[in-house]
Amino acid sequence: MKAERVKAVPQPERGSASENLLFGGPLLYNARWADHRDAYFRMSLWAMALQLPRLVAFTVRLAWRADRRAMWTVGGGELTRGISQAVGLVAVNSVLAAVLAAGGIEHRVQAAIPAVIGVALTGIIGALATAASTSGTGRLEPKVERVATEMYLTHVMKVELSAVEDADFNRLMDSAKIGASEARRMVSSCTGVVGSLVSFVAAAGVLTVLHPALLPLLVLMTLPRSWASLRNSRSRYASYQQWMQHSRAGRLLSQSLMQTGPAPEIRVHGAGPFLLHHFRGMSETYEAEQSRLATSNARIRLAASALTGIAAALTYAALGTLLATGLMALSVAGTAVLAIRTGGQSLSTLILQVNNLYEQACYVGDLERLFQEAAARAIPVGGTPVPEELALIRFENVTFHYPEDSDTDTENDTDDGTDDERENARTANRPALKDVTLDFPIGKIVALVGENGSGKTTVSKLLAGLYHPDDGVIRWNGTDARKLDRAHLWDEIAIVSQDFHRWPFTCRMNIAIGRPERSLDEQALEEAAAYAGADKVVAGLPRGWDTLLTKGYKGGRQLSGGQWQKLGIARARYRDARILIVDEPTSALDAKAELEVFDQIRKLAGNGRTVVLITHRLASVRHADLIHVLEDGELRESGTFDELLHKPAAGVFRELYEMQRAQYQDATLPGPRPPADATERSDAR
Repeated sequence: MKAERVKAVPQPERGSASENLLFGGPLLYNARWADHRDAYFRMSLWAMALQLPRLVAFTVRLAWRADRRAMWTVGGGELTRGISQAVGLVAVNSVLAAVLAAGGIEHRVQAAIPAVIGVALTGIIGALATAASTSGTGRLEPKVERVATEMYLTHVMKVELSAVEDADFNRLMDSAKIGASEARRMVSSCTGVVGSLVSFVAAAGVLTVLHPALLPLLVLMTLPRSWASLRNSRSRYASYQQWMQHSRAGRLLSQSLMQTGPAPEIRVHGAGPFLLHHFRGMSETYEAEQSRLATSNARIRLAASALTGIAAALTYAALGTLLATGLMALSVAGTAVLAIRTGGQSLSTLILQVNNLYEQACYVGDLERLFQEAAARAIPVGGTPVPEELALIRFENVTFHYPEDSDTDTENDTDDGTDDERENARTANRPALKDVTLDFPIGKIVALVGENGSGKTTVSKLLAGLYHPDDGVIRWNGTDARKLDRAHLWDEIAIVSQDFHRWPFTCRMNIAIGRPERSLDEQALEEAAAYAGADKVVAGLPRGWDTLLTKGYKGGRQLSGGQWQKLGIARARYRDARILIVDEPTSALDAKAELEVFDQIRKLAGNGRTVVLITHRLASVRHADLIHVLEDGELRESGTFDELLHKPAAGVFRELYEMQRAQYQDATLPGPRPPADATERSDAR
């Protein structure tokens, strides 16, 4: 039987009124898992059956890895259940033959007792086998999901950053993530396939023994129900695909009314009734689609029931003919009726489970493809150790392009400056860095300054080994960074980005995760917190170090931006790396706290550490040993603060500095004005 292609559900071509008004039209999500929709519709039932051995084999491999004992329990239970079902049908036939035989009733009942016992025993064995299979499946499913998820995460965390930011690989990650959860459902579907197949073979074998003509009748009675189930399943899937983003948009509206972020504006601007109105309109539109789908499914089921009734009439007419002509005994006919009903149910279940198994396997197939792709794009293991007496890191004629199709999940990502540089480079059709040559002397404070999109953050990520240049080379004491052991290189680096990750852990672990491989050192934690000024933050928390830093859980707390930034600096201090990359470290701090942070940064460099400082506040780089000024992905000038500020010809740094200083020149303060020479000295500083 060919699986019918389901037409796309009719939806307004330009979207509903609310979608057009709020979202500019229907929301379209470019997800990798949506690629399977057409394949699901094109695949015939016969083609699915041909792929059945491969799908079952993949599930068995996962189950074998997760829990071998549970897998054997499930397989043995399903096989035992099927065999007991076949033996039970034979025993029923013996009971009917004995009861319907000639002779006295007492004699016939006594003759049927052994067969009745056989029916009871097979029923008990079948029930025990079903219970064992159910128990094994219950143990196996969560373990398979865990194993599949662990395999997924293990592969993903080992790939290069460029792979994670690649659009195609990102969509593959989305689909494979669904595949990890679908692997759990595959266990249940595979169990259903095996159990239904065994039951059908058992019933078909009994029917073939009873009379060969009964087997085609079994298939004839099953086809209408199977056709209806398959068609309705695909209609629901088509509707889901067509209306998925409409539903998502409706949920977005409802969530906006419940979230704390937009709550003040919703109340002050009176946006609540407006959002509720459009939520109601979009919900009613979706409800109309569900009503249409229910009506369509009811019609298909009605047609299938009518066809099944006709097939049943033909089947029983055939049985009557066989009885009337003496080709079949009455007891055999009774057993045949039971076998047809059992086999029909098993075949219907088998078709649906194969259908489900194929749908799930589409996503699990992406999981397999992710493993292959991740292996090809994995971070190399091993290499040359980082020099112990490191003196200089040098960029030599470095050019770097972001992939044109690079992308990330904007719902989860934070902007650390890379997005600006990526988009600016795309818009101008130029590399993010072009022929850049600059030095990072070890044990010094090196500042990277420039406007948004100038390439500062890109330089820092190349320095950290998160990317490799397209052209040119980065040398650590003369050794090409590509040849260095990446794990060893990262051990030398600590990063404090503008929007560093705020872990939903305790205060203690938010700092200790800076060096997760070593045992928790309470003294080092205290020193790091005191160094960053985070000790006052810890002291003000209800449970101190053990306070959970996330809302939504009992006892959880949320910190201010400045408090989080102090924890981030403490995390970097606890890591105790030789090279500290600091990207806009004071963006959330007040003026006093900002001065304290820069004093701490200078102390770090004084202890022999290298500090790479990225900032827009040019007054903050006054004490840097070396400043690199970037513009449009190119190095414009380098030098100390005084050298750049007092160049004979005004450069980029001086121009930016004068622009920032001009914002404060016209400000008037109460009290007498200072002498002119004092003002000049202040400006010079």
